[in-house]
Amino acid sequence: MAIEVFNRSECKFLIQEDIYEELNIKLLKHMDMDDHNKEANFYTISNIYYDTEDDYLIRNSLSKPKYKEKIRLRSYGVPNIDGKVYLEIKKKFNGIGNKRRTSLKLNEAYEFLSTGEKPELKSYMNKQVINELHYSLKLYNVEPKLYLAYDRKAMFGRDNREVRITFDTNIRTRRYDLRLEAGNYGEPLLEKGKMLMEVKVEKNIPLWLAKLLSEYKIYKTSFSKYGNEYKKMIMNNKRLKGEMNKCSTQYSAQYQMQQLAHQLL
Repeated sequence: MAIEVFNRSECKFLIQEDIYEELNIKLLKHMDMDDHNKEANFYTISNIYYDTEDDYLIRNSLSKPKYKEKIRLRSYGVPNIDGKVYLEIKKKFNGIGNKRRTSLKLNEAYEFLSTGEKPELKSYMNKQVINELHYSLKLYNVEPKLYLAYDRKAMFGRDNREVRITFDTNIRTRRYDLRLEAGNYGEPLLEKGKMLMEVKVEKNIPLWLAKLLSEYKIYKTSFSKYGNEYKKMIMNNKRLKGEMNKCSTQYSAQYQMQQLAHQLL
């Protein structure tokens, strides 16, 4: 059975694609490719993030509390309606991430998420995670909010499998057509030429990796894909509102001038 419970610290770095090319060569001296990368240089991960009507989960996450959580539906590639997907609850407490997930068929996941009623238990489901998700769905009353996909390269430490490094590129999002089976298209989240690198460890970053990051002057940053998309959406909404207010003011002024001219005739 695939691992469905993960506990680890995550360090994130925004890097340029040319730096990635050099890093990739040096990392492969210490690491092995993920099984998903055996057939392709990058593989696609698609997600739908679920949140409350007023976006409580992401707003709380951005306030940097000691404890936060997210609920998402994930697939590798674009699934069919009865294809295999993962329903996940991702928690973080004092900087330590905990991800719990269960396999489901896509139609079963949609039904669970929309009704909050637990599916009939099957051999491929994780009963404990189903129960945890059932509690969270009752607590938050979530709905689909964001589609987010990216192309990933992942690798594991050759001597220490607890060390995992991922590179995510072509991060794309949409807030419409929120179905995994609809395709992995969307608007770009990052500037062209940038990638997100994540180092995931259960304890400490190995010394050889720390030296490599220092050599390339790669510094840790705080970056949440969902969080940054949410902030971008809020800024765009404020800008649009400002433009609408400006147009409304201009129209009002023109109307008043026309009325005054009419009265003088």
